[in-house]
Amino acid sequence: MNLEDFAVSRRELVAGGSTVAALSLLGAPGAEAAAAGVRDAPGDDMLWYRQPAKEWTEALPVGNGRIGAMVFGGVAEERLQLNEDTLWGGGPYHPVNPDAKAALPQVRKLIFEGRYDEAQAIAKEKLMAVPVRQMSYQVLGNLLLSFPGLSEPAKGSYRRQLDIDAARHTTRFTVDGVDYERSVVASPSEQVIAVQLKASKPGKLAFDLKMDVPQTKHTVRSLPGDVLLLEGINNTQHGIAGALKFQGRVKVINGGGTVSSTPDSLSIRGGTEATILIAMATSYRNYTDVSGDPEAITSVQIAAAARKTFRAIADRTAEDHRAIYRRVSIDLGRNAETDKPTDERIGQSERANDPALAALYFRYGRYLLITSSRPGSQPANLQGIWNDSVNPPWGSKYTININTQMNYWPAEPTAMPEMTEPLIALVRDIAVTGARMARDMYGARGWVCHHNTDLWRATGPIDGPQFGLWPMGGAWLCLHLWDRYDYGRDAQYLANVYPILKGACEFFLDTLVKDPKTGWMVTNPSLSPENNHGHGEGSLCAGPTMDMQILRALFTVTAQAAGVLKTDAAFVAEVDALKGKLIPNRVGSQGQLMEWKDDWDAGAKDLHHRHVSHLFGLFPDAQINLDDTPELAAAVKKSLEIRGDKATGWATAWRINLWARLRDGDHAHSILRFLLGPERTYPNMFDAHPPFQIDGNFGGTSGITEMLMQSVGTKIHLLPALPSAWPTGSIRGLRARGACMVDLSWKRGVLAQARVVSAIGGSHEVRCGDVRRTIDFKPGKAVVLTGLDLRTA
Repeated sequence: MNLEDFAVSRRELVAGGSTVAALSLLGAPGAEAAAAGVRDAPGDDMLWYRQPAKEWTEALPVGNGRIGAMVFGGVAEERLQLNEDTLWGGGPYHPVNPDAKAALPQVRKLIFEGRYDEAQAIAKEKLMAVPVRQMSYQVLGNLLLSFPGLSEPAKGSYRRQLDIDAARHTTRFTVDGVDYERSVVASPSEQVIAVQLKASKPGKLAFDLKMDVPQTKHTVRSLPGDVLLLEGINNTQHGIAGALKFQGRVKVINGGGTVSSTPDSLSIRGGTEATILIAMATSYRNYTDVSGDPEAITSVQIAAAARKTFRAIADRTAEDHRAIYRRVSIDLGRNAETDKPTDERIGQSERANDPALAALYFRYGRYLLITSSRPGSQPANLQGIWNDSVNPPWGSKYTININTQMNYWPAEPTAMPEMTEPLIALVRDIAVTGARMARDMYGARGWVCHHNTDLWRATGPIDGPQFGLWPMGGAWLCLHLWDRYDYGRDAQYLANVYPILKGACEFFLDTLVKDPKTGWMVTNPSLSPENNHGHGEGSLCAGPTMDMQILRALFTVTAQAAGVLKTDAAFVAEVDALKGKLIPNRVGSQGQLMEWKDDWDAGAKDLHHRHVSHLFGLFPDAQINLDDTPELAAAVKKSLEIRGDKATGWATAWRINLWARLRDGDHAHSILRFLLGPERTYPNMFDAHPPFQIDGNFGGTSGITEMLMQSVGTKIHLLPALPSAWPTGSIRGLRARGACMVDLSWKRGVLAQARVVSAIGGSHEVRCGDVRRTIDFKPGKAVVLTGLDLRTA
């Protein structure tokens, strides 16, 4: 049984099976802990606060992959801000510019002649998508609860918390001698958000419930059976008519007391306990089909959930969540800081010694991916699934020149492979819509996606040529398809996705052009994402370094995939020949890795630009590394020094990963401390770009992983960038390429023990410091290594 069966076991879990059982079958490290309910120290899986949230970035998230809520924890007024992951603006559309194919040769010619502003002007008019903006992810609305008569809580009685091990939000406080408790979960099995309200004395629970909805076309009405119904049509956006019906259905199950209603609200008086069930759906079936029935969906979901107690729903939610969450545990040490409220720890993190905060951030990143990306849902977008606006920053969509990819960096190494299923499904979709774009815009075979996509799987260049005229987004996403195979080694899966890899290569076989000055084969038009090179007002160019690195990686893994599948020898030879004609990585005049085809780095308009695109070859790829290409690794280091450590949230997180690959743990940790500080982390531990973008959370989780273990090819590097701030600790349940799983512990900065098991066996080099051991693993049989010299136990 290989690790791709994680996905199968997830599907079985949804149907009533057990992922824990699948882990046990794999002999996976951490399986016994998950089955036995072992967790980290009490409180280590908790975000908690002494006051309600006032701002959205203080509220706490729950989600089941498809629907989510931000819970504010108010006393007299509570707010649950609600999301459903297919509620976006607009409807199906194909955004190709009809003038693009004819104008493309002229734009290429101008770029090769160095007439970049002229090229940009024509590109803006004739190459950019129509419309030039994509659709936005949108808020469904807010469920508002008012509690008449509640005054300020008794001193010291208030606490709100998010248990990221149980996936449960709880608010507790005391008013006038009555203890109140409110709990919220987002159930994967029932597909509802469930809320429980309790008072310690009979008759003391009273509240009014209504909806606040920023969508333009909607109605809210009360129905028989203590139901509040929101229904509407999504917003028209950028000239694309709204095509989605949506619905939010809220049912109150009252435990004592009476329920009354107005045309658009419900009221409960004299109660002791109540459960609120919230179901949400749209008519979205796929990017071409909006014929779904949200009324039927929400009605069935509410009816099924109403037959169960809140405790049963919450217990099943915890079970489903823990089956994934508890695969990995981490301990970086605890001290007095650990027991402080989360917002206080974040506020003091750059000054205080709080290793447990980094561990909590790691756990929270895994929590956020589990709750925002599950099989059958949409992928995690720029804000995961949590968004309070109909016009969010950058549309809260899928920005694929770094951000969406970063969302999924921790999925494979931290044992959440099934969380990538929505991303893989998206790539399948854009391989279809992108084939039409490749044909209509470039006259090419294969498929292409530029720097963004949305619910409707648009693939054209958007926003402006200086941002969007970058044809590499789909190619980069293909590397995640390969990673899914490389970590799990399921050849049947690989055969299924191989045509997507091949199609991405075919596009570049048809569209790469020869640079007239050097003879290298280059992308044109393109750009180094969002970075002005100083030779004009824009960023258009030919053959930037990142493009060459992504193509080198794409061509390599496609050839490897064909080798595994024993197919397409002639095609592989063609791809290999083209790979040899790409511009190599080169060192510039400052000793830096050159970002562009020409040595322009020193003249770029922003020397401290947030993107470090040309360093892709070090991480997430590994074509540059300290062992095989030390001169290029030194050039990467120089580029990082020039760029600086402090950047936007996600860009800071990328730098952590890069310094970890350079094996400088203390430098990586110093950047991590900045990431965890109040400039880059909101009180609810969301990443601050600013504003909120969730990619920084996932990038930070990945960075911590890279500091503790790195997996490249068949090599497993233990503690490659362990910082002095974490002298003693452990991590269990990590995954390495080749269907391996790894447990680690260390003391006084030195490896104490490592346990490595491969589900399929094979030869791997295990390294710690300068000591390397090549081990032939037997399938499912663990090898235990101890000490600096990696002795076999």
